[in-house]
Amino acid sequence: MKTTILLMAFAGALFAGGYKIPETSLNSVALSAANVAHTFGADAAYYNPANMVFMKNEAVMEANLIYIGLSDVNYKSATADIESKRENFIVPSFHYVSKAVDGARFGFSIVSPAGLSKRWSEAPAIYSAEEFTLQTVEINPTVALPIGDKVAVALGLRAIYSDGVVKSTSPIASRDMDGDSMDFGYNLALSYKPASDLDLALTYRSKVDLSVEGDATLFFRDMTNVFGGGAGASYSSNSSASVSVPVPALLNVAVAYTLPSDTTLEFVYERNFWSEYKELDFNYGSGVNAVTNIVFGAPIAKNWKDTNAFRFGVTQKLDKLTLMGGAVIDESPVPNATIGFELPDSDSVSVSFGTRYQINESLNIGLAALYSMREERKVSNSTLDGEFSNSNVLMVSSSLEYKF
Repeated sequence: MKTTILLMAFAGALFAGGYKIPETSLNSVALSAANVAHTFGADAAYYNPANMVFMKNEAVMEANLIYIGLSDVNYKSATADIESKRENFIVPSFHYVSKAVDGARFGFSIVSPAGLSKRWSEAPAIYSAEEFTLQTVEINPTVALPIGDKVAVALGLRAIYSDGVVKSTSPIASRDMDGDSMDFGYNLALSYKPASDLDLALTYRSKVDLSVEGDATLFFRDMTNVFGGGAGASYSSNSSASVSVPVPALLNVAVAYTLPSDTTLEFVYERNFWSEYKELDFNYGSGVNAVTNIVFGAPIAKNWKDTNAFRFGVTQKLDKLTLMGGAVIDESPVPNATIGFELPDSDSVSVSFGTRYQINESLNIGLAALYSMREERKVSNSTLDGEFSNSNVLMVSSSLEYKF
């Protein structure tokens, strides 16, 4: 993954609220990720592993495929009217919860917690973001223990592999980078059930610093003889490159209440600690020359802010059918001063719905969709003076869950 990409990837992502992908299971897509306090499927292993203690004593696993479609974002200014390329992805995920072992339950999830793909084919966007593509895979084993009859706690390990590409091209400079990393963190969960119809939960996912290492090809043509090599002198480098970028910590506080009609209402307050992302600082190896190091190696200010998301979900259980719906209000962490083509981010509102059908006691299938609508965003900073629009996202999820 291009060392820059990972970097920039962190500057941008598929969703408002940074580069995160909160929806990694059928229930999370159907409920707009308002499935923290009341989790009733295999994805409890990821969203609230403490709740595994309160699940029926049987093993359960879910295989899931999610389609993600990104619209062609429009940027319009006094001198440009351009669109990014439309993006389409298929993202798999897997969740598993074990039977109880001496009171403990074990979980295992494989998900894609973050991602970015933004490609432009016209100036001025290609000068800084011809392509930014980020792929991540997280392996998350967890263990949960009961504390009495009403409380449970859980601990998990986050192992995140990242890979990406970044390209930019202008009349005087170009950059082509790739790199990858394997980095680690942890997650914690607490569940409290004061009554059979009331669920309270607190979950925390730690910050993970992505220590990306890769290779970079850099080119710069000095048209005005700034560096003393003569007007039009060119400088190029092939070098190793590295950068560290924080995946910020995430806190969820959730409450769910189940009515006598088997209707469950859930509210989740989510706090994203994006303020850890202050700058992009690239470090190049011995292969870089002094000029390209100055041009491409200077730290890039980001100064993101901590943000809130408010998630709402409703679940209606029928005989063999489970109906779900949700909505989320999500803030963008990207300030006006540092927004760019790699992430035309803005505040968003999303709506979702989904259903599960119980084929037999062991097997159910499901289908869900989520549509995220971003606000139009006017931008005026040192590099941009225009408006981004049409940066919407469609997700469609299908799953198979098996109990044994």
